[in-house]
Amino acid sequence: MKRFLALIVLFYCFSFLGFSQSKFVIQNKTQSDKIKFKLINNLIVLPVEVNGVNLSFLLDTGVSKPIIFNFLNVSDTLKIRDTETIHLRGLGNGETVEALRSRNNVFKIGEAVKLKQDLYAVFNSNLNFGLKLGVPVHGIIGLDIFKDFIVEINYSSKYLKLTIPKKFKYKKCKKCERFNLEFYNGKPYIYAEVNLGKKNIPVKLLIDSGGSDALWLFEDDSLGIRAGDKFFNDFLGHGLSGSVYGKRSKVKTFSLKSFVLKNANVAFPDSTSVLLAKKIKDRNGSLSGNILKRFNIIFDYQKAILKLKKNNHFKEKFSYNKSGIELEHDGVRLVKEIDKNRLRNNDIPLVDNGTQNSTKIIIDPEYKISLKPAYTIVELREGSPAEESGLKIGDVILSINNKQAHEYSLQEIVEMFYDDAGKRMKLKIDRNGLVSTFYFQLQKLF
Repeated sequence: MKRFLALIVLFYCFSFLGFSQSKFVIQNKTQSDKIKFKLINNLIVLPVEVNGVNLSFLLDTGVSKPIIFNFLNVSDTLKIRDTETIHLRGLGNGETVEALRSRNNVFKIGEAVKLKQDLYAVFNSNLNFGLKLGVPVHGIIGLDIFKDFIVEINYSSKYLKLTIPKKFKYKKCKKCERFNLEFYNGKPYIYAEVNLGKKNIPVKLLIDSGGSDALWLFEDDSLGIRAGDKFFNDFLGHGLSGSVYGKRSKVKTFSLKSFVLKNANVAFPDSTSVLLAKKIKDRNGSLSGNILKRFNIIFDYQKAILKLKKNNHFKEKFSYNKSGIELEHDGVRLVKEIDKNRLRNNDIPLVDNGTQNSTKIIIDPEYKISLKPAYTIVELREGSPAEESGLKIGDVILSINNKQAHEYSLQEIVEMFYDDAGKRMKLKIDRNGLVSTFYFQLQKLF
């Protein structure tokens, strides 16, 4: 009731001030605000308040309306209303997914507020990105932010700056490149160029900040877009309609005007997984986080402008998972630990005076049981070093190279799998209560 009354007060305050309720507004004199974000696996995770509840959302230029994932009890916690059941389809070769559409929700991002926001609650237990990133992620948001503001994404300093368009002024920048955007269903597209073999090929790409890969291309023999001879089959990710698989390879160069990236990662998703995406006229693929993070970016949807400037990530080498393991943060497990801060009352240190009767310090450590994150193997690339060592889907990792797994974040473990080829890995795992140890080496595939 208190939250409901607070929303009523907020509603009348905004009505009195004459703010539009159907779009985001910023509640300060500068009409601009900075929001810090986390950059995890090339993805932007930012704080979003929904109906008074603090949540974390992925910033995804590839979505039209905010989506809340079903692991959050949306009906009780968010008090969403004005609902109807619909079905959505996205990437993946599965069926459509059931979702609950809700209107008139209050969204707040920093000092930007919108009083009448639609959202979709998706009923699919597989769409829990928090498990894959190792941090809570409750939903995704995109178009509703970009259409109301000039959005500056500073990947190097990890902040988002939102500015009302009429208050924004472009600065001169000799080291920047400016692009014209095209839109389809509110999603931005950009033209670039890839070199596959000896051929430069112009491509039209969806800008997809919600994807962690570098580049996806749709194979098309008529255009010369194909994986070639050097590739490996792999799991590429999860879409609304299921898992996506395909080929991983490299492009010789990827060019955004004067900005040229060499040996960039590329994935060629199976045609069945991107059937819907390929229906969009002239679309050749997606440009995602592992390339976007190499620039500081200005999105201006109203003028259809994108501005790029290289940042300190630009020269980072493109790598890939050389183990074949995909992990998830799969709840918690009980861990027995020594509690070094607790001593028995009678263990009092005395000075050793050199006699036979002298008393020495005796520390009898006690143990405590703690809840620690559990990391579970959810995908294994066929023929990969991890699979050939005997590891299986469902194995829970207990330690890596003699260090307890829970002492790492999920991202730190994943980064180990992207290390140099030849690195030795020792994994102790729990398989249905049986503890075993497996050894393998990271393997170069190109």
